[in-house]
Amino acid sequence: MSSWAVRPAMVPVTRRVRAYFAPVNRATETPGGVFDPAKSAGFLLDSPPAPWVDLGWIDSFQRFCATATEMMRTGAQGSAVGQFRSALDARIEFSFREWGKLQMALAGGSEHMNVLAADPNAAAEPSGGTPLFGVGVLAGSTASEIILGVGAVDAFSVGDVIAVDADYQQQTGYLGTGIAAAYVSDPAAVNHDPNYMRRVTFNVGRVAEKTTTSLILAQPLLGGAPAAGVNAQKVIAFVDREGGSFFQEWSGLFIAEEESGGRICFYYPRLSPTTSVAHTIRFNANTGPQQTSMKVFEREEEVAVTDPISAWALHAAFIALPHTDENDGQTAVCYRSYFPSGMAAIY
Repeated sequence: MSSWAVRPAMVPVTRRVRAYFAPVNRATETPGGVFDPAKSAGFLLDSPPAPWVDLGWIDSFQRFCATATEMMRTGAQGSAVGQFRSALDARIEFSFREWGKLQMALAGGSEHMNVLAADPNAAAEPSGGTPLFGVGVLAGSTASEIILGVGAVDAFSVGDVIAVDADYQQQTGYLGTGIAAAYVSDPAAVNHDPNYMRRVTFNVGRVAEKTTTSLILAQPLLGGAPAAGVNAQKVIAFVDREGGSFFQEWSGLFIAEEESGGRICFYYPRLSPTTSVAHTIRFNANTGPQQTSMKVFEREEEVAVTDPISAWALHAAFIALPHTDENDGQTAVCYRSYFPSGMAAIY
């Protein structure tokens, strides 16, 4: 009997799915990160190539397709002679098991705020009051080393989180160094706040070390090296809001790494956060047979560790936006790649 009579290793086996995101260029609506399966050997899970950002292992990864398929009919009896796709609708849902600025921004979907260290006498605001003055960043700074000068570094300590970006100068459009973090159509809407760019920027990092003149960051700034003349401010916390008119947009890559068998990769060129698939809860009024119902959407998930300790997971949902494939001009929303294990049967 041929050794190919039994088909080996055709069932992908994995423990968890890992998520990677890269910012979309909002001016051109083009993916910032492209996953080419032909170059997958260079995509290291623990050290992904720029601009991909590793957001850790995720749970409950689900893909939904609601794309409509329409029929072309002809003849007296209206027989189907062909079909076509219309109203592309593809969605995904999952839960981030790790919390961070980008995880919160993607799960929340709208502007994500850095809570800047505030003046003790400032009026209280839900997203942070008037902050302390920023410290000027000097020329020669990199994405990993922020040069402030002798004495100026004393405003920060090892372990602090900092936001590094320019002053807001009444401009309109997308804001944020390197990554679109908000959209302003009227400067009055943000009270002409010079700190607004640093309130929303993704150019944040944690101070791992200090020298006499600079701050060394634990991870490089996502927005890249700061220009001379921008400011650094201490970040106390992150906050997102239910509501808002701005929508995040990122490229997403989800990898089910092989435990034994092949690897599966799901690449979404453009993802925008949306509400999750609705769960309907019905209420039966005690005064009669009348029923009311409402649709609810999960935002966080409580995961039991050991009673009474629980972990909190961020639930995220996205709709896939269209992308034109460069090879044939077809419109696509997702690419699913399968890498068979060694000597696996092909079909």
